[in-house]
Amino acid sequence: MDFKVIGFNYPLLVGLQDVLNVSLDHEVEKSVNTPSKKYVTDAKAMAAAPANIKEYLDLYVFVLDMPGMKSEEFKVEVEDNNVLLVTGMRRREDDKEKEVKYMRTERRIGKLERKFVFPENSNIDAVLDVCLDGVLTISVNKFPPHEPKKPRTIEVKVG
Repeated sequence: MDFKVIGFNYPLLVGLQDVLNVSLDHEVEKSVNTPSKKYVTDAKAMAAAPANIKEYLDLYVFVLDMPGMKSEEFKVEVEDNNVLLVTGMRRREDDKEKEVKYMRTERRIGKLERKFVFPENSNIDAVLDVCLDGVLTISVNKFPPHEPKKPRTIEVKVG
């Protein structure tokens, strides 16, 4: 609570404000500003696969970095007829070896997920994905543009 915002600046109220800021604001900040564990996990998963999206005259191309992943370790789906969903799980190669001690780990492991909303003119029935050298390329054809209707002349009758 900030009494100065509403125009009060009396010493007693300022002291009360200091007490309230310590006791109430800490709890409010903790409950409101602290992201949930699921949110943090999902945000990390979303950031785990950087992407570029390119538009050509007749198609859209989604390019995602998937270093070290095999094509069977991720899945490409279309949801709700307009959402491209790429999910997967990145694991360490040597998870089974108990003798390994990592000195440094910078390569992200775990769940990854990316969602993209297709533009309206996307032909989701013509989606092609290719994974080569750790780069997943998903191509989506565009529908041809609608031909503009020719103007129609209407005869005006006097009557």
